[in-house]
Amino acid sequence: MKRPVLAATAVGLFACLFLPASYADDATARDDLTAEQRTRVEEVTRPTAAFDKPERFERMSAGSATFTKRINANVFSHASSNLEFAELQRFLLGNGLFRKDWVSSPSSTLASDGLGPLFNARACQSCHIKDGRGHAPARIGDPAISLLVRLSVPPSEEQAKAIADGRLAAAPDPVYGLQLQDAAVAGLSPEGRVEIAYEDVPVALSGGETVTLRKPTLAIRDPGFGPLDPDVMMSARVAPPMIGLGLLESVAESDILAWADPEDRNGDGISGRPARVRDASGAWKLGRFGWKGIAPSIIEQSAGAFSGDMGLSTPIAPDHWGDCTVAQEACRALPHGAQERFGAEEVPGDLLDLVSFYSHHLAVPARRKVNDKAVLAGKKVFYEAGCASCHRPKYVTRNDVADPALRFQLIWPYTDMLLHDMGEDLADHRSEGSADGYEWRTPPLWGIGLSKVVNDEAAFLHDGRARTLLEAVLWHGGEAQAARDRVVEMDKQDRDNLIRFLESL
Repeated sequence: MKRPVLAATAVGLFACLFLPASYADDATARDDLTAEQRTRVEEVTRPTAAFDKPERFERMSAGSATFTKRINANVFSHASSNLEFAELQRFLLGNGLFRKDWVSSPSSTLASDGLGPLFNARACQSCHIKDGRGHAPARIGDPAISLLVRLSVPPSEEQAKAIADGRLAAAPDPVYGLQLQDAAVAGLSPEGRVEIAYEDVPVALSGGETVTLRKPTLAIRDPGFGPLDPDVMMSARVAPPMIGLGLLESVAESDILAWADPEDRNGDGISGRPARVRDASGAWKLGRFGWKGIAPSIIEQSAGAFSGDMGLSTPIAPDHWGDCTVAQEACRALPHGAQERFGAEEVPGDLLDLVSFYSHHLAVPARRKVNDKAVLAGKKVFYEAGCASCHRPKYVTRNDVADPALRFQLIWPYTDMLLHDMGEDLADHRSEGSADGYEWRTPPLWGIGLSKVVNDEAAFLHDGRARTLLEAVLWHGGEAQAARDRVVEMDKQDRDNLIRFLESL
């Protein structure tokens, strides 16, 4: 159910500048730190109130893991700078698996078959282009290369209980499951063809400028297994960038929960709440990954992608036929690629671990132009407009993380990793896990200014509708409506500086 959005007050503009009381008062908030370390962490992570110069260590977005060398189209594909040599070898092996093209079964290529039978991509890299973000089709008829479509229907009473208990993310379409696969192995029909049409939406800004947004309409053409359920709900999703994921997984849960305010008790109009999901063991965990926060860890997110995107089984998602439903008999009758000598699944546990390690350690590039006056002015605008209320600038990762490269790092991801109501315009009206049809997890902003360096077709927001950073800002609604309106109303120089700041991240 959509929650009402409270009007933001002037006090709310700088509410983000102070640590929440729950953090300061709770001595057990960080059980990995000594009292002295807690004091240091509180001081270094307190958002700044001075914008005349960069903050200390601000250039190093990912602490000692930051990539500081040459910027080019491969800038998102480097290993964390603090990896040891042996770990770098593991990273490179994981990189090979991430780029690997899988083939259908049976195949003469050992340990590379099992694709599908229904799938969206042959390799992880096909969607996460150069480890960056994907894009939506630019026009009708263009293929959905790095975009997929989630499906669900209104749940039955039994399914609703399973969703509430965390045993089910959403109620699948009885025939097509939870995700539309627009590709198939030879001899099998794809589930359908994704088609997106756009409507121009002009937005007038102060100073006489007009920005034309594109509002998408999603359709599925040529369904391969009969009509979809008449009540089916669909949501398009572009692949997000892969950088910094291990550091986000290493942020203390208490640091995230400290900023949750589901009832908006402080009256600033921001009511973020944590996503809660069950992990592979059945335990409740904080949902950190995915557009609606449905994955608690990188390895489970990876296993879900292997299964849903490529139809490959893993120890976490062991069904060899991926998202093929029992109604798709032709799909489930085809051979799978599991080979006993390699393990019970098509992607054995050791290979899944390598992909997960790779995903943990893709480096975040260093900031650019942190001393630039326009960038500093844009940073001030970012805070004053209220953007930092959800895009929380910085954290110090846990000091007891098993991986030394991720331990006790000051990082600047610009996210609170909470769910927020983003308003009607961005709503997909499709609940998933504990997120409702209006809510999205705040995506991190680090590296966002290099998105089009990595992929010139890269697009923003969950469905890739925004072609520029300004378009992305202008689509914000719900809890972010007041911040968005301030951007519309501010003078052009401030707006340009805001974009320069975002481009520096």
